[in-house]
Amino acid sequence: MTQDRRSAIKNVLVGSAALATAGFSGASAKSPKSNEEKNMQLKGNINHSVSWWVFQEYGLDTVCKTVKEIGLKGIDLVGPKEWPVLQKYGLDSPICNGAELGLYDVFNDKKFHTKLIQQYSEMIPLVAKAGYTNLICFSGARRGINDEEGWKNCTEGLQKLMALAEKHKVVLVMELLNSKHDHKDYQCDRTWWGAELCKKVGSENFKLLYDIYHMQIMEGDLIQNIRDFHPYIAHYHTGGVPGRNEIDNTQEIYYPAVMKAIVATGFKGFVGQEFVPTAKDKFASLRKCIDICDV
Repeated sequence: MTQDRRSAIKNVLVGSAALATAGFSGASAKSPKSNEEKNMQLKGNINHSVSWWVFQEYGLDTVCKTVKEIGLKGIDLVGPKEWPVLQKYGLDSPICNGAELGLYDVFNDKKFHTKLIQQYSEMIPLVAKAGYTNLICFSGARRGINDEEGWKNCTEGLQKLMALAEKHKVVLVMELLNSKHDHKDYQCDRTWWGAELCKKVGSENFKLLYDIYHMQIMEGDLIQNIRDFHPYIAHYHTGGVPGRNEIDNTQEIYYPAVMKAIVATGFKGFVGQEFVPTAKDKFASLRKCIDICDV
């Protein structure tokens, strides 16, 4: 997650419906150039999605139309105001947002629990009613909170939501973020820490968003960690290291091997592209990166 995405989340919380219904904003998405480019003949082993905030300059209708043509099945990080647009195009919302208070004022600090529980209690039934499953959440900044206290506070707050989540078959999904470069002091910054929290919460309705970009920065050992902790992972995000740009040979992760490891676990959820394109034709860049991941 970058500053742009933090801004996008803030916009959702203050009413990003305008983004969903806005026009083209002066940007011009290039149309697919051929039937072959439109139909990528995806293998079907991975459910592909893309994060909305990366392409929001084009307007949601244009993004939906284009990713549908590419063969993607969903758009990540979309809130309730925008869901009707996705539904119009037959697209899923694989990881929903809209209940969070941001990244840092969250479950590891009990002073935020009352507001968080109120907002998530309102959002969980909306997610279920729309036919979706995953709703994003975050740990919060440490601010001197050690691991044990962070686990204790997060568990206490999240467990108050589990009965409602279980009733509506909604999964709260905590994102793993790096605290080295992008999100200083963020607590859920290692896979083992998040997995231990899952054990303490003790419900199949709380899991992790494994962001490959962030975890490469924090701990590496991607394939082994995916093998070890996959029962606790509900969603994946991509991004090139360094820079969170394209996932091609300009960066250090060999994504085909990582994707094969994910498929080998039996994962049936979504892998969301969350890289920030540097190419002039951003949608062509998206097609290229989908092709890299479609193992």
